[in-house]
Amino acid sequence: MRTPLAAAPGEVTREEGRRRAAEELSDPLYGEQEPSLIDRFLAWFSELLALLAEGAPGGLSGWVVLGPLLAVLAALVVWLIVWLRPSRGRAVGAPVHEGTPMSADDHRAAADRHEAAGEFAAAVTERLRAISVDLEDRAVIAPRAGRTATELAAEAAEVLPGEAEALDRGARIFNDVAYGDRPATADSAGTLRELDARLRAARPAEEVRG
Repeated sequence: MRTPLAAAPGEVTREEGRRRAAEELSDPLYGEQEPSLIDRFLAWFSELLALLAEGAPGGLSGWVVLGPLLAVLAALVVWLIVWLRPSRGRAVGAPVHEGTPMSADDHRAAADRHEAAGEFAAAVTERLRAISVDLEDRAVIAPRAGRTATELAAEAAEVLPGEAEALDRGARIFNDVAYGDRPATADSAGTLRELDARLRAARPAEEVRG
């Protein structure tokens, strides 16, 4: 009978790995939320590392026999994390308008009502919509259906370069709310409200030079 290999200092044996996994899964939090696909894949990957630490059949080192496979799996893990993360659409951004846009004043009124009621996610959404309609009405940007928050910030920054940083920050707040990466707060709603006021007073660079 083959004698199990002893774990080297700092290595995790198969039994220890299972014990730790059992302790983690006993946490009440796991009863409230099922692990994601990435979490399950990473758990399986950790189990594989524990098996490699014990060595491969025939007395050969697991790292020598399964090294190439491990490299492929590591690359796959990185790809899954990048592809499946909730914010993978962030480079494009979330569409600002859904349905028929209202007037800028109507969007502002809605944003004010939501903010006063503590509904900060809706306040952020309505405020950026007000900004979008106002910029189009003032011909700062051309009207275009399906424009995303990121595109809005980039196009407006070309005409209002002094507000580029604030526009980018506003778009990121909107995207965070739209993708659910971060909850909206009173501060984020206030940031969008202040951005709206700043943009209403801002003049395009061409007018300033003229």
